[in-house]
Amino acid sequence: MSEFRPNTLYYGDNLEVLRDFPSECVDLVYLDPPFNSNRSYNVLFKEAKGTEAEAQIEAFGDTWTWGQHTSEVYDGVVSRGDDVGRLLQAFVAALGRNDVTAYLTMMAPRLVELRRVMKPTASIYLHCDPTASHYLKVLMDAVFGPQNYVNEIVWKRSDAHSDAGQGAKHLGRIHDSLLYYRRSPAAVFNVQYTPLPESTITNWYKHVEPETGRRYNLGDITGPGGAAKGNPQYEFLGVTRYWRYSRERMQELYEQGRVVQRRPGSVPAIKRYLDESRGVALQDVWTDIEMLRGLRTGERLGYPTQKPEALLERIIATSSNEGDVVLDPFCGCGTATVAAHRLKRQWVGIDITYLAVDLMRRRLIDTFPGDFPDGVHVDGDPADEAAALALAERDKYQFQYWAVAKLGGTARGGENRKGMDRGIDGVTTFPEQDGPDQPDTRRFAQVIISVKGGGTGPKDVRDLHGTVEREKAAIGVLVIASEPTREMRREAAAAGLYTSPWDGKTYAASNS
Repeated sequence: MSEFRPNTLYYGDNLEVLRDFPSECVDLVYLDPPFNSNRSYNVLFKEAKGTEAEAQIEAFGDTWTWGQHTSEVYDGVVSRGDDVGRLLQAFVAALGRNDVTAYLTMMAPRLVELRRVMKPTASIYLHCDPTASHYLKVLMDAVFGPQNYVNEIVWKRSDAHSDAGQGAKHLGRIHDSLLYYRRSPAAVFNVQYTPLPESTITNWYKHVEPETGRRYNLGDITGPGGAAKGNPQYEFLGVTRYWRYSRERMQELYEQGRVVQRRPGSVPAIKRYLDESRGVALQDVWTDIEMLRGLRTGERLGYPTQKPEALLERIIATSSNEGDVVLDPFCGCGTATVAAHRLKRQWVGIDITYLAVDLMRRRLIDTFPGDFPDGVHVDGDPADEAAALALAERDKYQFQYWAVAKLGGTARGGENRKGMDRGIDGVTTFPEQDGPDQPDTRRFAQVIISVKGGGTGPKDVRDLHGTVEREKAAIGVLVIASEPTREMRREAAAAGLYTSPWDGKTYAASNS
């Protein structure tokens, strides 16, 4: 059972983790659920066979597929007999059992749980692309109520595509959608501003004050709606109108030089200075936050669906206050947690892959050195041998990720496909010194990590030795879930010794 603790990462299925959370404990939710939108749109609607593999979300993979588990979830949601169940039933009746309806089926109970853990002042932003955004919009209407829909935000995530030259017969697809809902009308909303466009500055702020050099425009100060809106009527500078300000306030502004009359008999106007402008109130089309580009940004972690920190910072600043709790239930590489921590919010991140959880943990520690003297707490991290063996039995790939992380390594083979890692489950390095005659020169030696959660034998030791030689690594580490056999120890001893240039000592194979 997962205890709700802000500033904690949770390793596990977010549906199960959320069910352990108390109601109304979160101030803001951001989620970017994985979905294989890169496949052909028509293929996504191909009818699934009952024998196909059940849905499984993996780091660096983004497909949910209709299978036995999906059918069980579907039956559970439909049996509730509420609006969400009836809508899901209608989706499947109209579209069939395929990747799209599997995605909606798996999302439905998660959205219900997210609504439950949201405070009345909370908001939720669901990040998606146009492949499924229209279905998700209807699903969120059923969960949150159409009256709590706020905006569909369009984020220009990419530059123009040139695939028309390659035969594409569609307009360039360069935007994502963010479906923005609130828990209730009491939701937090902080107005954000973007800089004024240069064209606005040039065309609107045409006047320059000779005494100060300040640019300004002249704004209307008549009272819109007249008496019906409670605006006062009086004569000012020979002109009778309904005004925005009381007579006293108007006189005060005039004496300050803020109210001007360009010629006798003309309607007075108020000076609005460029340097006092807060900019343009944020709209629902965001073109000013660029995607992450290659290696030119320090943010880039190699995570295919990684979003810019600026995008999350804007969302968090708009819909939460300092000290609030921000939840990302599909946390991936942890951009939401990093943005929340930087803006002095509390955070909770959940992911079903240990690879992603460890990446989040490292990112937080590296980004905010000194903020986590005791490390970042991970709920669901195996705490003893029995828990580790249970993880190996349940999911050998997650056991690999866990073991590599515990050794301080970086995992390989993110696709989780047999044979794709070429015998390398993870790598780490340690510093080597070139010798006593070069005390200030340092290089790093590579360590190959191989993890076996099931039965092992001498062949595994030989395979690791071959991988170490092929990769020209210094050392190989074999992690196994049981005691090594005598033959395995012999194979390890036959692999030779390692002499460290750092301290001149020679190291033999060991069992620890």
